[in-house]
Amino acid sequence: MAIPYTKTLTSEQKRKVLFLWNQEYPVQLRMETIEDFDQYLSGLTDASHILYTGEANHIPGWAFKFTRNKEKWFAIILDYRIHGQGIGSMLLNQLKENETELNGWVIDHDRYKKNNLETYVSPLRFYLKNGFGIVKDTRLESAHLSAAKILWNKA
Repeated sequence: MAIPYTKTLTSEQKRKVLFLWNQEYPVQLRMETIEDFDQYLSGLTDASHILYTGEANHIPGWAFKFTRNKEKWFAIILDYRIHGQGIGSMLLNQLKENETELNGWVIDHDRYKKNNLETYVSPLRFYLKNGFGIVKDTRLESAHLSAAKILWNKA
């Protein structure tokens, strides 16, 4: 089931995606305002978004890809209530279509907390199961975030 891409998000979609972002990502990545989120989105080159919609026009899944330094990058956020249903793999496979590679950052440990104080569980195993590999010796390290670079190449 392919979901159409969109190049832009409406104000309502941004509000719902920001809620999802702040609900599911570690507090280290929290964005306080729509303006913060707009600033993040405006920094993405050639972004394409996939919005997985649920009941009552809820958005429990967001996947997007963009270009950074001549490489194709991606990210996916899923509401914890739809984990394990194949939706993440479906979105990931759709992102892979028409691409020869996808790059991403993945938090590869369980030391961070989400906004609700639950442990943020690393999705690394999910990405490895879906054909990604860890790029050795390439990490995102800052004062508040540590993540490994992952890469998928078309076979």
